[in-house]
Amino acid sequence: MTKPTIEQIAEVLKEKFGQAVLNQEVQYDFTIFTIDKASILPIFRFLYEDEHFQFRFLTTACGIHLPENEQPFAMMYQLHSLVHNVRLRFKSYTSANDLQYDTITDLFPAANWMEREAFDFYGIRFKGHPNLKRILNVEDMDYHPMRKEYPLEDLTRYDKDDTMFGRDKAGFKKLN
Repeated sequence: MTKPTIEQIAEVLKEKFGQAVLNQEVQYDFTIFTIDKASILPIFRFLYEDEHFQFRFLTTACGIHLPENEQPFAMMYQLHSLVHNVRLRFKSYTSANDLQYDTITDLFPAANWMEREAFDFYGIRFKGHPNLKRILNVEDMDYHPMRKEYPLEDLTRYDKDDTMFGRDKAGFKKLN
């Protein structure tokens, strides 16, 4: 069996899933597909079950919060074909009003803890997840600590003089 190229994989995905493949780019020699979130499970199932591709190992599934984006939340997945030693990265963006994705735990059991972590830290919910609850933080925590909604430093501190470090009183870097 010949090793599939990224171009062959991209061509098959675009042919089979059409508009669900929103973008393809290469960053740091790593191919990234941006896909519609409703198509995550069908695309992953196809890549898993296809005897030529055999993407049967989930390396990563994690949440992302980019508040400057129009759709500030995302899930990033990395699939690996161990047979061919080919890795692909997928990103799927969503709005703060629609923080729900389909679970991929039926296809990749290891996604269980990864999806729980994305829920715990970013508030992303996974429809059909077998046990979606916090994994590292306490159950009664009423916020998601990895969201970029909070300042990096405690602005109530009075023992700190940021002007000595080229910053104004609010902690922002001064522009000359």
